[in-house]
Amino acid sequence: MSTDYGRIARDGLWDNNVILVQTLALCPLLAVTSTATNGLGLGLATSFVLVFSGTLVALLRGIVTPEVRIPIFVLIIAVLVTLVDLAMNAWLHDLHKVLGLFIPLIVTNCAILGRAESFASRNPVLPALFDGLMMGIGFTLSLMLLGAVREIIGSGTLFQGAALMLGNAMGFLELTLIPDYRGFLLAVLPPGGFVALGFILAGKRVLEHHLATRSQRLAADRAPA
Repeated sequence: MSTDYGRIARDGLWDNNVILVQTLALCPLLAVTSTATNGLGLGLATSFVLVFSGTLVALLRGIVTPEVRIPIFVLIIAVLVTLVDLAMNAWLHDLHKVLGLFIPLIVTNCAILGRAESFASRNPVLPALFDGLMMGIGFTLSLMLLGAVREIIGSGTLFQGAALMLGNAMGFLELTLIPDYRGFLLAVLPPGGFVALGFILAGKRVLEHHLATRSQRLAADRAPA
């Protein structure tokens, strides 16, 4: 049976997005995304765990018995998160200090265990790897979007501290969009995160409704009289 990779991509990026549709991982989402840089860092770390946990679960799906599958999945995720935590502490120490406790808490992200249980444990390795990659990219883009909105409104910058947290090679990302801007503190505080997320979710619903209405109109126009 052929795998619909296009459908997997749409699910991860839009139709079943971890944040915009499933509304999971809201605790780190609201606490970390005061800047786009923080969102990018946490998103990449989570994406790594999603990709490799899905791959390992798919590799072991014929070996692990149903009775112990959940503890095994959690153990795999915990090992991967530990590797990410140690690697970031060693090579991205400044970002590691900013993200702090939310790196180990990736283990408790329901989306990772959910994809391992609902998809990776029931599909071959390549579809599971691709599903983890698309879910990770969708999660990262959502974190970056929310972080960018809050950062622009809150301080008038974009990817502030990218060179310090991600390395000098990422310094080109740092932008000052509103010079001499005094800032809006509420935007970078958790209440501002709730408000910004609400507008983003509402915008997604409006866009989906607009696209559905447009598709219906085009279908009606093409229908024979």
